[in-house]
Amino acid sequence: MITLLLAEDQTMFRGAMATLLSLEPDLSVVVQLSRGDEVVNAATAFRPDIALLDIEMPGIDGLEAARRLRAAVPTTRVMILTTFGRPGYLRSAVDAGVAGFLLKDAPVTELAVAIRKVFAGEQVVDPSLALAALSEGASPLTPRETEVLAASRSHGTIADIARGLHLSPGTVRNHLSAAIQKLGTRTRTEALSVAESKGWL
Repeated sequence: MITLLLAEDQTMFRGAMATLLSLEPDLSVVVQLSRGDEVVNAATAFRPDIALLDIEMPGIDGLEAARRLRAAVPTTRVMILTTFGRPGYLRSAVDAGVAGFLLKDAPVTELAVAIRKVFAGEQVVDPSLALAALSEGASPLTPRETEVLAASRSHGTIADIARGLHLSPGTVRNHLSAAIQKLGTRTRTEALSVAESKGWL
């Protein structure tokens, strides 16, 4: 029996998926969660074979939960299920040690096959996402430019961002300017939109 942890913040979707997966004779959902920051504790307690994680969750997102889970319970393999087919997310997932990356609209029978493959030690990636990630390439932003651009989502002014990141306003301005230029946009808001759409933030 392959034991599964299912972390998904949409209650109805999580319940339906758990029910459908449990109809498979060799699959058992042993724990269901709605928050990313509950994943490690639950996996430590239940030791599931595979954790199925959504990306967008309260607490921490699925990619960060995957990174923490790989460190805390390395015997649990991680699969990401998402509605967001962004190439940058796939790259981040691979960097986090994720063994599977599928879109939520895949049929449950296809998901069950993917779970069995991951359990057997294989990596499974949605083919269309893999192709998009290869054609898209890596983010052109440096880690610091990414950090500053991401911080600009929740901080209003240059001074606010600088305070939040413990940088000088001039340094923040330079990083934002570089990010805007590299992404071929005119404003910070446009740069944010492009970086988010590609899954680079």
